[in-house]
Amino acid sequence: MFVTGPEVVKTVTNEEVTTEQLGGAKMHSEVSGVCHNVFENDIEAIAGTRKLLNFLPQNNRQKRDNKAWSARDEINQSSTEILNNIIPQDPNKPYDMLNVISAVVDRNDFYQIMPTYARNIVTGFAEVEGKVVGIVGN
Repeated sequence: MFVTGPEVVKTVTNEEVTTEQLGGAKMHSEVSGVCHNVFENDIEAIAGTRKLLNFLPQNNRQKRDNKAWSARDEINQSSTEILNNIIPQDPNKPYDMLNVISAVVDRNDFYQIMPTYARNIVTGFAEVEGKVVGIVGN
């Protein structure tokens, strides 16, 4: 996905690039942000798409069926002790936002959108007590 090819880039800027560097999945998922996710193969792509669509209703007029939340699901949640210690006392010390999200969502299951683009921001879908939530973490 690019406007011009490697030959034109070479002519105009004298820079040698491949078609993959110019418009491949890696470039669009990490640099331009045009691509939301990259998968190793078709099977993983279909599985990832199914997982994403599982968070959404079938159409704009239908509500998504929320999964029933039960006490059994509580077992898979992180303990309060883990949550109390996941963010360091020192505000200058970094921590992994994915660990925080994983600790509070149902079944520790978070579907991240654009995981390799703008790595300082985490966006995606999860469920909390059976209801779908969109998450933006920084």
